[in-house]
Amino acid sequence: MITNAVGVSAARRMHRWAVGAFFFLQGICFASWASRIPTIQQRMGFTDAELGAVLFAIPTGLMVSLPLSGWLTAKLGSRRVVILATLLYGLTLVGVGLASSPLLLVAALFVFGFTGNLNNIGINTQAVGVEALYGRSIMASFHGLWSLAGFTGAAIGTGMIALDVAPAWHFVVSCGLMALGVAVGFRWLLTQDVNTDADRPIFARPDKSLMNLGLLAFCTMICEGAMFDWSGVYFKKVVEAPAAWVGAGYTAFMCTMAAGRFIADWLTVRLGMKRILQGSGALTAAGLLLSVAFPSMVTATLGFLLVGFGVSSGVPLVYSAAGRSKVLSPGVALAAVSTIGFLGFLIGPPLIGLVAGATSLRVSFTIIALMGLGIVVISSRAKLTSSEP
Repeated sequence: MITNAVGVSAARRMHRWAVGAFFFLQGICFASWASRIPTIQQRMGFTDAELGAVLFAIPTGLMVSLPLSGWLTAKLGSRRVVILATLLYGLTLVGVGLASSPLLLVAALFVFGFTGNLNNIGINTQAVGVEALYGRSIMASFHGLWSLAGFTGAAIGTGMIALDVAPAWHFVVSCGLMALGVAVGFRWLLTQDVNTDADRPIFARPDKSLMNLGLLAFCTMICEGAMFDWSGVYFKKVVEAPAAWVGAGYTAFMCTMAAGRFIADWLTVRLGMKRILQGSGALTAAGLLLSVAFPSMVTATLGFLLVGFGVSSGVPLVYSAAGRSKVLSPGVALAAVSTIGFLGFLIGPPLIGLVAGATSLRVSFTIIALMGLGIVVISSRAKLTSSEP
């Protein structure tokens, strides 16, 4: 019995490490691309407006892939989807590096967004299965590895730029690392997804609980999108930070977002998902309002630190709850929630620009702070696990 228990525990840990490794590979791939955007912009001769139009190909591909991602994951199983999507994600990254014209680059980025989201739905479905093996919240730690990979990929990109390595060769190295990771880790991916049965529909209208989870993801991703795209602009124009410190807000946000994901599971086990989401929304709103009310280097940086902690647990916990849906299979439920959530990611940055143009950047950040309060309200009133129809 003891030997048996030890064997089960060891296998469970290997499943967790394998899924964590695939999250890390996904993060490395995206960070590799993000770190070379300035190089590609210079090579192509894009203006900022032209670059913005080209970059829209990624979320377009992502949104187009959402229904197909859920269907494929339900039909083929997340293990096959993750293996295939990880390899395609890496190969598409190489295609981005080799693109020699704006049209080819747009096409490559569309496929990059498509395969990236296919990978995202598959690997989060795997994470739901591993979480079920542990019987407690561990989803946030997987997303923490994705954030950690972002720092690693950015550091590698900085080194590649310093060595004057072309993006194509940089991306070939990243693709090779992903292929190696797949070759080593695929055998420890779960072969059977949880919460699947022949009677469960692949296509069905999300129930009220899934809609609430989608709204929570929507509010969280609006705040995330604002931080990713506008934190540097805010520090430059509103905080009036010295040139060397313009990135301080973004760095502060990313550090606490990554750190928060590694402690979110521990806190969720002790306090419960509802309280953690309520606290997350409150921290997000408080951090943004602090930055708006007192836009100095110290207070704005402190505010962005709070926002990082606030948004860190939102998406992982929402995905965890969606994966336990009693109405849809995990992959389809995750795709449904992601569809609503990513609308926030798309709407947030342009909304800030429009409001800032009509009023000011401080007013637009105040509106985004309301999304944090929305998280508090929705998580307080909603059931966070999907129920039977």
